[in-house]
Amino acid sequence: MNKLVVFLLLILYLSSCKTPEAREPESVSTGSFIKESAERNKKLFLLEQEQIETYIANQSDKRFLTSEHGFWFSKDTIQQDTVLKTPAFGDLIKYEHYIADLNGNIIYTEEELKTREYLMDKQELFTGLREGLKLMKAGETYTFIFPSQKAYGYYGDENKIRTNIPIVTQVTVNSITTN
Repeated sequence: MNKLVVFLLLILYLSSCKTPEAREPESVSTGSFIKESAERNKKLFLLEQEQIETYIANQSDKRFLTSEHGFWFSKDTIQQDTVLKTPAFGDLIKYEHYIADLNGNIIYTEEELKTREYLMDKQELFTGLREGLKLMKAGETYTFIFPSQKAYGYYGDENKIRTNIPIVTQVTVNSITTN
């Protein structure tokens, strides 16, 4: 009888010892969110591009150029002095600007924004304006059109600029102090 109990326990022990099996995942991610987000962004880009092209067509007094950084600009006043340089890394730029939407509605006036100081590439500034300031010399005024992804993007400025709004800004660089 003891041999039978030992034999049954041995069989039970051996049959309970097996290698672990992989479990099936509870949910499978197909990447559909990323695909949907990419499609939504493409549609938004095309819509903004159409709005910007319409805006430019209605600006007969300005000649807009396309930047390699994904925005448009018009040189309103150009500095003819060849000695003046565009800003380099760390230079202090004093500038004034206002921000409007594509319908011409002023979002922030120059008085609200006041004269600003910016250390080139050492301080936070939205992408489009940071790249736009690199094109300018002291004394010049440019008008920039920034699509939302180069301006305040998905979040806006959490104040007056709503989400995904392309903006127009006229910027005057007062001075550039070399670092």
